[in-house]
Amino acid sequence: MNTSEIISLCNEYTMPNYARKHVVLVRGKGSRVWDSEGKEYLDMFPGWGVDGLGHCHPRVVKAIREQAGTLLHVANDYYNDVQGRLAQLLSTRSFGGQCFFCNSGAEANEAAIKLSRIASPPEKFGIITTLNSFHGRTLTTVAATGQAKYKRGFEPLPPGFTHVPFGELGPLEDAVTDETCAVMVEPIQGEGGINIPTEKYLEGVRELCDARGLFLIFDEVQTGMGRTGRMFAYQHFGVEPDIMTLAKMLGGGVAIGATVARKEIASHLVPSTHASTFGGNPLAARAAIATIEAIEEEGLLENAASMGQRIMDSLARISERVRGIREIRGKGLMIGAEMDFPATNLVLECLKSGLLINCTHDTVVRFLPSMCITGKEVDEGMAIFEKVLAEHAKESAEQHTDTKAEA
Repeated sequence: MNTSEIISLCNEYTMPNYARKHVVLVRGKGSRVWDSEGKEYLDMFPGWGVDGLGHCHPRVVKAIREQAGTLLHVANDYYNDVQGRLAQLLSTRSFGGQCFFCNSGAEANEAAIKLSRIASPPEKFGIITTLNSFHGRTLTTVAATGQAKYKRGFEPLPPGFTHVPFGELGPLEDAVTDETCAVMVEPIQGEGGINIPTEKYLEGVRELCDARGLFLIFDEVQTGMGRTGRMFAYQHFGVEPDIMTLAKMLGGGVAIGATVARKEIASHLVPSTHASTFGGNPLAARAAIATIEAIEEEGLLENAASMGQRIMDSLARISERVRGIREIRGKGLMIGAEMDFPATNLVLECLKSGLLINCTHDTVVRFLPSMCITGKEVDEGMAIFEKVLAEHAKESAEQHTDTKAEA
């Protein structure tokens, strides 16, 4: 089928819940993807951050092939060695907790919410989250999310969630009641616009939770698995959570989510309280093990830190030469450039020029490239971005001049 036929097929038989671009991607390797017409793109937002090792990383592909010929799926009322090995890797690299496996970030957050409630006295069920947060698309995780646009049309939502400003301790402390059992926060907000708190904020949240007997949940679905230059973003701030959620980069492109909790909390998730049919299946778990091995054995944490700094330095230089960038925010390869204009069309123009990026919150251009991205690829991407931004600035200036002339 050609491009138009594939698009027609999808439009006819899939639900219209995605604002799809008229591009059909058929192949990927590293930081490159190709469409059905043979056009090549530099992907600096691979899979909404899922393809953290790039497309079809050799270690992950090899692991999947080997596992596919051994055991694809086994029910969770049996043990499987691959799941156990993955749980050990995550536990020993974080805070020594136990793992529950599922298939997505939303499911991981659902598990964290249920776990925090079942591990608390019956009268304590409330969870405080932050404005501009994003925790998933299920009804409960939408209720937890601090953005009204995701809630419209789905009311009534599950009760028990309170939202406070991100980065402010006063409103958080004021929101705690006798019914509160947990605080759930992203160490760095992703969908909210790449918002990075001060170190004292997360320290203060930890101290508040300890003082008031609350569980601290870190949603590391987007920040975890090396994205920020550390295996988990909380490690930048010297603060450990009680519960942590992971997904996106965890499987190197394969669907898997995880909830990690301190053993004394995890012990409350006994048989019949929670489950996931596909969670921790050998295929996904093997892909996740290969992902961790690649991160550690190929120096990808160091590369994420250095390439992230290279991108931010490039953006800073671009902002000096071209108008439009209001602020640059980032940690490792989780970077946002806040523009002083709506940036959706800018992203579309970059697509036409062979660069895949994203816009969130209308004005924040996001870069979440692969941890394997090279300096040469970074420079190529920044050159495309600057060229498109310069063209936008020129057109805006011409339109402004025409408007003044008409007046």
